[in-house]
Amino acid sequence: MDLIFGGLVVGLTSGGLFAIFGVLLTLTARLTRVVNLSQVAVGVFGAYLSINLTRQPLPQWLSVTIAIVAAALLSAGVGWVISRWLGEASTTARSAVTVGTLLGLMSVSYVVFGTQPQQLRPLVIGPLFSIGNVAVTKVGVLLLGMAIVIAFGSWALLTWTRLGVRLRAVADRQTAAELMGVNVRLLQVLVWAFTGAIAGLVISIVGNAQAAGAGSMITLLIPAAAAALIGAFRSLWLTVVGGLLVGGVQGMLTSIPGLTLIADWVPIILIVIFLLWNQRKEVWDAAR
Repeated sequence: MDLIFGGLVVGLTSGGLFAIFGVLLTLTARLTRVVNLSQVAVGVFGAYLSINLTRQPLPQWLSVTIAIVAAALLSAGVGWVISRWLGEASTTARSAVTVGTLLGLMSVSYVVFGTQPQQLRPLVIGPLFSIGNVAVTKVGVLLLGMAIVIAFGSWALLTWTRLGVRLRAVADRQTAAELMGVNVRLLQVLVWAFTGAIAGLVISIVGNAQAAGAGSMITLLIPAAAAALIGAFRSLWLTVVGGLLVGGVQGMLTSIPGLTLIADWVPIILIVIFLLWNQRKEVWDAAR
């Protein structure tokens, strides 16, 4: 039982990470009509760039700052391209651009940074406290707190502020917002820059414990997408719950001998279940 509980605690650390990226995916989907599949990639690329700019290691605070700025600029660039040339395109067409960005950043990462694990030191390490024989890590608590703060802060901004009203107007009625004098492109690029900056910060926090190679651009994206799907790309709070659920279940399965390999399939299974459930009405209508 202690083994399973320990796996759950470890899984919730990853769950906090999935929840953060799930919230970022939800924000871009709600506010820019794009499922940003390059969300993790810009954060990982920015973090790798920060530790490979010079031959001598930089102070960690400077490395993290570079990672945040680089990821924000990369993300803002993608957002500008989409808002500039695909402003009236469908969500599918707009999201397809981020697939190309993801694959491009992965390819460039392998060419520029190599295929070996990166020496990306975690920003926070060590246990915070223990529950019995199980240690609760600082990074796990920090990621969980960040997921809650980002979700609450985003909800409060969109609900109670004038800027939030403009962002929701841009998302729901872009043409009407433009006619009212709202700078739609600037607001959308700011959303992209914000989500990119958070991605760069989060990857710097977890370091090579979760993002050792360019492959993490995919391995972290899938569970984050599963979390966002649980929230239907609308609810920030359900997305946080979804991220913790994915991470917790994966952690428990990993701790049970014989079920370790199944853990990697948890987010994919959840994605399939959601898609089937989401399409049930169309199937039932067709059956009638």
